[in-house]
Amino acid sequence: MFIQCELCPKGCRIEEGERGNCRIRVNLDGKLRTITYGFPCSVHVDPIEKKPFFHFYPGAKALSLATAGCNLHCKNCQNWEISQANPEDVEAFELNPLDVVNTALKENTPIISYTYTDPMGYYEYTLDMSSAARLQKIKNVLVTAGYINQEPLKKLLAVTDAIKVDLKFFDDGLYRQITTATLKPVLETIATAKKMGVWLEVVNLVIPTLNDDEKQIKAMCDWLVANVGGDVPLHFSRFYPQYLLRNLPSTPYETLKRAKEIAKASGIRYVYIGNVNSVDDETTYCPFDGSVLVKRIGYVIAENNIVNNKCTKCGNEIPGVWGNV
Repeated sequence: MFIQCELCPKGCRIEEGERGNCRIRVNLDGKLRTITYGFPCSVHVDPIEKKPFFHFYPGAKALSLATAGCNLHCKNCQNWEISQANPEDVEAFELNPLDVVNTALKENTPIISYTYTDPMGYYEYTLDMSSAARLQKIKNVLVTAGYINQEPLKKLLAVTDAIKVDLKFFDDGLYRQITTATLKPVLETIATAKKMGVWLEVVNLVIPTLNDDEKQIKAMCDWLVANVGGDVPLHFSRFYPQYLLRNLPSTPYETLKRAKEIAKASGIRYVYIGNVNSVDDETTYCPFDGSVLVKRIGYVIAENNIVNNKCTKCGNEIPGVWGNV
């Protein structure tokens, strides 16, 4: 007898002894079990800027972890060795949710980041870790493609402090072709996160010949402004050939600069370019007086001119979560 998984829009019908599309959920004796629960395959301490979060506690460190498996199958995945593997084929560590929280406390990392593969894939583990972390006043951040049904999403967002969503394409056909997902649920995740008051940042990886069309970029930016406002930071990221898209070239810097111009013209006030090692493109500028708010050199915060959530020069409030965590 099959079990209907209700976690993500794929809605896998999983027969006895079989696993879902994410490789994580298995029908064992008529019950749906997650075989990666408590077994992360990657655990590191990262700067929060690496996620990237630019308006959430700049300079803070985050205990970052993932399990094997993923509910998406992106042809450009940079972590495909773990995201596209069967969990039993990947070396993992035994860490239950309380162990993770205690590790964060021991390492003096005030944030836990669920990342590398997609935390929506290892949802139950993410939810329990987040709930345990919240009790210890540790912040939780999700680094995700946002492909999840609304009911489990809202339950997880209730114990989440910030979410970075990869809005991979603004075209449903490309979503299906490159990721095996669809566009609408991702847009719903973005809108729901904003509505629930979770700090939100959006990343768009610009891939030559796929989503570098200026009309598609403008449509995406217009949607973001209309649905979540112009204060949600947007990161355009440079693509490098990898996994199943090694036939495509790296994104030209001029394409990324043009995307940034389009976003700004659409009304997005905080636009960044990633993977290009450009201080100017990763620096936060005040939209009111043009002064430097947060200067980043790689993952190092070289300058921070936000005090009490305000620009020290003009006194205007800057959207984000600032100060010391």
